[in-house]
Amino acid sequence: MPTDLRPFLWLLLLGVPLNVYFFANGAGSYAEGGDPKIILPALIFFGVSGYRCLFPNRYEGNVVFHDTKLSASLPTRILATFSEVAYIYQFSHVIRVLNVNDVGWIDALSWLMVFEVGVSQFFVWGAILTNRLRLYVYEELGWAILFAANTIASGYLYATTTLSPDRAGLLVLSLGFGFVYLPWQFLHLRSLWLNAGTNENKGEVPEAMTLTLIKRNAAHALHSRRPSTLSADWGGAIGLTWMTAYWASLIPLWIYHVVRVLGTT
Repeated sequence: MPTDLRPFLWLLLLGVPLNVYFFANGAGSYAEGGDPKIILPALIFFGVSGYRCLFPNRYEGNVVFHDTKLSASLPTRILATFSEVAYIYQFSHVIRVLNVNDVGWIDALSWLMVFEVGVSQFFVWGAILTNRLRLYVYEELGWAILFAANTIASGYLYATTTLSPDRAGLLVLSLGFGFVYLPWQFLHLRSLWLNAGTNENKGEVPEAMTLTLIKRNAAHALHSRRPSTLSADWGGAIGLTWMTAYWASLIPLWIYHVVRVLGTT
């Protein structure tokens, strides 16, 4: 793994026209009467993903590629909150749409996904505003739980439901993603846990959670930026894979495919 990620961080810009294209086509489908529960979450996601390709950052350490306020952790996190809740809601809605036999526990799993993404928002905001790195572990554990729920629901529906090929293909995509993502996510969780432990072992006593602490860390997330292209600052290969797949390739392509299959029916 290269120690300097500058070329890779510049390549994230390729995700901007991709997300703009998806946004424009999705907006066109919505204008033609497409399903708002499918299309509007996608539009939010494409807009925020394009922004993050332009201004990548890493919350931990307020690491940025471009030294501008637009890269700061606080505005990025606000946008990411809307984006994450939106696209997980879309994925959960897909499960409910494809649950043509109205299996109760499948619908329950789909709503568990929405609940878990909300819990993860609580933990990531807690990590940013209190500087307790262990909370990032719990945030990512929530993502593992919600995608496990998505994978289980998709597997059951694929095995028990007769659907058109394009709709069945959405379930295959969910299954394929789950089989790759869940093992990767446990590696990610391990790296976050070890990183949090390393910081805790420095012997610093965590500051008590007070309103003063939260205000100070919020201001820090708004104004503090540490420009870097070092691999270690961006989470190494795991961090690079996550950024590329999440903002600039796999997830945007998946969400756009959902729009094409379900958004106009």
